[in-house]
Amino acid sequence: MEQLLDLFDFGPFFDNFDAILDGFWATIRLAAASAILSLIIGTVLVAFRVSPVPVLAKVGTAYVNIVRNTPLTLVLLMCSLALNDTLSLKWSSDSGTSYYWWAVIGLSGYTGAFVCEALRSGINTVPLGQAEAARSIGLTFTQSLRIIILPQAFRAVIAPLGSILIAMIKNTTVAAAASYAETAVVMKGLMDLPSFTSGALPLFIGVAVGFMILTLPTGFFFGWLAKRTAVAR
Repeated sequence: MEQLLDLFDFGPFFDNFDAILDGFWATIRLAAASAILSLIIGTVLVAFRVSPVPVLAKVGTAYVNIVRNTPLTLVLLMCSLALNDTLSLKWSSDSGTSYYWWAVIGLSGYTGAFVCEALRSGINTVPLGQAEAARSIGLTFTQSLRIIILPQAFRAVIAPLGSILIAMIKNTTVAAAASYAETAVVMKGLMDLPSFTSGALPLFIGVAVGFMILTLPTGFFFGWLAKRTAVAR
């Protein structure tokens, strides 16, 4: 009975609450920057994939197929160990800042491939006649994609993009492979402290609740936004 009570000892959890909050703040910083960059990368990739230029279409297709079938951990290890440590391609003299940006780039490059495929499915929902009408009035491929096709594609895939964002937030726990200290790294560090010989379960529960606080409102927001911006066809 005493051992069972030790599992639910919340003392160590609250004693290290500031460190846990710092870990979640690092997760939020990583997720926010990666979300913006992955959206940009995904948009560029989908433009390549539907491009009438064969070389661009093949480059976009190759990138998506390779990255989607590569483990995220391997991508982040390549960024931190190969590019940052071995080739010394550093973003800053401060190692923490450099690892942060390599984690952002690795996570964004990986997530961008999934964003691309979501947007491509959205482009497929746009009636073909609209693209033909755009060409008939003299719009170039880039203009028709930017003005007519992509805005409708984004509206059609808001819910899938929300799911990708939620998956990316959870994928930040793999950022330790890029030597970036976020929530999972902080949790592991706390588990190694002598004070956490008991009270480990509240730490796991607290971290799980923290991720639910980040992901559940995101899911509800994107669900509401998808219904708000839905196009009746």
